[in-house]
Amino acid sequence: MEISIVTKEDLQQLKNELLEEIKHLLEKENMVQKEWLRSSEVRKLLNISAGTLQTLRINGSLSYTKVGGTLFYSYKDIQKLLSGAKK
Repeated sequence: MEISIVTKEDLQQLKNELLEEIKHLLEKENMVQKEWLRSSEVRKLLNISAGTLQTLRINGSLSYTKVGGTLFYSYKDIQKLLSGAKK
C-alpha cells in the first residue's frame, strides 16, 4: 500500500486550478446568456453568411423580431434550429 503525503503547496495548487476552471466555465456561460441576438451575432454564432441568414428567415426556419430597422433573433429559437438540424 502506497502512502501519499499532501502538502500545503499541493492544496494551494489544487485550489488555484479549481478557481481557474470555475472562472473559465462562468465566462463561457455568460457569453451565451443573451436572450436576443442581432443579425451579426447570429451570423458569427452559426458561421453563416448574410444571404444564408436571409434564407432562414424567408423559409421560416428562423423566426425574428424587427425593432426599428434592426432584426433580433431569440437564442432559444436558434437552439431549436440547431437541435433540429442535428437529427
